[in-house]
Amino acid sequence: MAQVPQTFFDALAVRTWCGLALETLGRAREEIDAINVYPVADGDTGTNLYLTVESAVAAVEAVFAGHAAGSGPEGPTLADAARAMAHGALIGARGNSGTILAQLLRGMAQVLADDDPAHADGQGLRLALRQAADSARRAVAHPVEGTVLTVASAAADAADAADAADGARGDCGTVARAAYDGARAALAATPGQLPVLERAGVVDAGGRGLVAVLGALVETFTGERARGVAGSAGTGPSRDPHARVEPAAGPVPVDGALEECADGAAAVPGQEGPAFEVIYLLEAEDRAVERLRERLDALGDSLVVVGGDGLWNVHVHVDDAGAAVEAGIEAGRPHRIRITHFGAGDVHTTGAERPPRERAQRAVVAVVPGEGLAGLYTEAGATTVLARPGEPPASGELVQAVRRAHAREVVLLPNDADLRHTAAAAAEQVRTEGIRVALIPTRSAVQGIAALAVHEPDRRFDEDVVSMTSAAGATRYAEVTVAERQSWTMAGICQAGDVLGLIDGDVAVIGSDVAQTAETVLDRMLSAGGEMVTLVLGDAVPDAVAEHLEGRVREGYLAVDTVVYRGGRQGALLLIGVE
Repeated sequence: MAQVPQTFFDALAVRTWCGLALETLGRAREEIDAINVYPVADGDTGTNLYLTVESAVAAVEAVFAGHAAGSGPEGPTLADAARAMAHGALIGARGNSGTILAQLLRGMAQVLADDDPAHADGQGLRLALRQAADSARRAVAHPVEGTVLTVASAAADAADAADAADGARGDCGTVARAAYDGARAALAATPGQLPVLERAGVVDAGGRGLVAVLGALVETFTGERARGVAGSAGTGPSRDPHARVEPAAGPVPVDGALEECADGAAAVPGQEGPAFEVIYLLEAEDRAVERLRERLDALGDSLVVVGGDGLWNVHVHVDDAGAAVEAGIEAGRPHRIRITHFGAGDVHTTGAERPPRERAQRAVVAVVPGEGLAGLYTEAGATTVLARPGEPPASGELVQAVRRAHAREVVLLPNDADLRHTAAAAAEQVRTEGIRVALIPTRSAVQGIAALAVHEPDRRFDEDVVSMTSAAGATRYAEVTVAERQSWTMAGICQAGDVLGLIDGDVAVIGSDVAQTAETVLDRMLSAGGEMVTLVLGDAVPDAVAEHLEGRVREGYLAVDTVVYRGGRQGALLLIGVE
């Protein structure tokens, strides 16, 4: 984390703000989830905002890391950092609130990156906040007052007034504090603007999240946290320049008690709406997106389309999820498609509270690289997180999966060496919620399969974890993939298009044929012994490759069994495990 306060809005300030916003949302996430009643009482607004900002942070850090690895002494420019922040939020946006936040950050980046200035002053920040509020409002098909849009507009209005009062000479700290105070005052007024909030006795959850993000902006430029998040009717903004911004201890009431469902979502009697939330990234031209807006608007509600320059994030609530995806296909190329069913008995679809659900004693949560393996793991009783090629899950996604598992004890299988630290962060977070978590450092999905095969939920937790860890550790793993570029490897120099065989993470074989390379890898692995071979085929590998390898094992290695699975779109052509 960079030191605060920052004097100007430069690249370092962007980095600092993103990091502080993530920390602040991490502290406030559960509170925001608990007051989430609009547009759907599904208790995930805080988590969605956290995941969106986490993606922005990762993108900004990648820009700084890229410059640090270069030969030049200078770091990234303000434009570099602002664009990375906006792009990261766009591709990682979750839910209605996260999608709107992504557009707010994009609007700010459009101003901060204009003409590629070295830094922005208070007037530049004011203009950025105004562009953010206006662009977010344009992105929503039917803006509703009493929501995060209202809070964003109030923040921009307050920033305008502060800058004008100071003769357009206000520094970033003055403008940020004014925006924060204006947002807090607007947040406190949201129950009077939106009946569903008044009935539930809460302020708008998305607006509460934006106040947290603006509080982090204040800290970026002053080094201080202002106290007193506006949460109930009649609570005005803090004017103490030395106040501290801290999340409230729990749900923020207005005039009545907040009823909570088992998952923390507030119950709002009589609320009804579509059954599915559909979100996807879309590569499309502007004209096609305009037609898409019209079609989706006719299909459902809560429509938000954000982005530009050929890449968009689409969010809508519909009854016909297939039609929403088909509309995206007609407009361009949709990917990262996420469809969430609000569920039978959900407050959104029936207006009734969901009955409390008893926690299971133990569950397994696993990251899997393809749809085929996701089905296999699910059949074995695991809760899965899909890691698509080039799209590793963030820690927040693993936290959500652990919560979905709804168990007192959880075994976490990252199935990727690069995800170990991400999984460790997720485990640490859910432990604070009273869930007992054991992280088994599986480095491949085939090690996870071995661990899951010996899982016995009825024995003592520690014994089960030891047994699963032992099974995973006794499984050597390999993969066959295609080189993307020329590079040095432990097996020599490979060229783009070469078939690579990696054993335990290191390149051991360079070949030109998938079947022959896989056979060489398998022979090397079995030379040290083995009893079981697991083959997981990607969707681009024909069945003949598996038949060839099975025949090789039968002919060359007595008493060694082979099991074959289809992994789907898993990145690697072939995964191999030897136990």
